[in-house]
Amino acid sequence: MVEDLEIEASNCSGLEIPNGLETTERIMKQGYTYILKCSNDSYYTGSTIDIDRRLLQHQNGEDANHTKKHGPVELVYLEHFQHVSDAFKREKKIQGWSRVKKEALINGDFNQLIELSKAIWEKE
Repeated sequence: MVEDLEIEASNCSGLEIPNGLETTERIMKQGYTYILKCSNDSYYTGSTIDIDRRLLQHQNGEDANHTKKHGPVELVYLEHFQHVSDAFKREKKIQGWSRVKKEALINGDFNQLIELSKAIWEKE
């Protein structure tokens, strides 16, 4: 929605843009990628523009079927992005990872994360 966007005056060459008008350059919202640990010990990976609202939705069993069935949930990992599209791309990437690789990310074990990211023919 237009009213949710913030427009930087420096991008407008000194011109004021009336409220309600869209610019040709869309300004993206920030985003978050998160990992939840569910009550059945599984992980749920998602992305959002409003982390507090989204966590409340998960705790209340709204929207996501997995967390609805396996709540309550605990936030175990959070990443911030300047653009929600980057958060969504990161979500999709993490969703394809093994449990071990997700746990390396959650635990901040970057050496293990690098090792788990290597192709099988690259491993010694």
